[in-house]
Amino acid sequence: MQSLSRIALAASLAVLSMASQAADWSDTSIGYRYGSKFAEPFGTNNIHKNIFNLTHVSGYSYGTNFFNVDLLMSDKNDPASPGSNNGAQEAYVVYRHTLDLSKVTGANLSYPGVVRNLGLTAGFDWNVKDDAGYNSKKRMLVAGPTVMFDVPGFLNVSLLQLWESNAPTNEYTGVATPRYSYDAHPMLTAAWSIPVPVGLPISFEGFANFIAGKGKNEFGGQTAPETNIDMQLMYDVGTLWNTPKKFKVGFEYQYWKNKFGNSYKGAAGDGAFAKTPMIRAEYHF
Repeated sequence: MQSLSRIALAASLAVLSMASQAADWSDTSIGYRYGSKFAEPFGTNNIHKNIFNLTHVSGYSYGTNFFNVDLLMSDKNDPASPGSNNGAQEAYVVYRHTLDLSKVTGANLSYPGVVRNLGLTAGFDWNVKDDAGYNSKKRMLVAGPTVMFDVPGFLNVSLLQLWESNAPTNEYTGVATPRYSYDAHPMLTAAWSIPVPVGLPISFEGFANFIAGKGKNEFGGQTAPETNIDMQLMYDVGTLWNTPKKFKVGFEYQYWKNKFGNSYKGAAGDGAFAKTPMIRAEYHF
């Protein structure tokens, strides 16, 4: 797992280097967040996790790029192997490219006060995790239209089609499942960063994913619709030293119902319904 994390990080840095060289503008950050109420399906909902992330956003002549890699480290409540006191580790990578339709077509697609622009978004999710019960190896492609709303900061809403597969291994039973593709399914997703008008450099940031059921899972069970909302109130501490947009701290809350498509009302139990407060810090460069 450590070697895979290093590979993911090295690949991430290579992608960021190439994207930054071609960008008209860019914002790269490293961050840390911590919470003690994380949950995993079929497990507990009191998992402590330390999460380190590398995020890059950039724009060029015809659109924008978003790239994020999370390195998640659990405590023993999410064990790396049966009976282990060592917590699981996970790497999760997200990439999205949004093609700016106004720039590509030369047409004015805005509606002042409502819509800033329209786009087409495509990308992927990739993860690997070394937990005892599932050992996820998620691979997912996404594509669909995006509406960029005319608000302070930004609010982008996309309707994406998802093509997802996984090839888990259960260390309790020793069963390795061949790569399995779920039914293609839609996701309504939003991402935002909006200044809060309170006279302080505070922003309301986050994302929300509303994901339809993806048919049968790899074990023949029916999947459930999924809701994942991650919200943050971030304070721009850098303004205290006349270096705005450099260092932010704040509070984060994640609401994740039917995590990974597992119904919390079924065998997955309370571990499929996470309600997780966190602290968060980011350094931008």
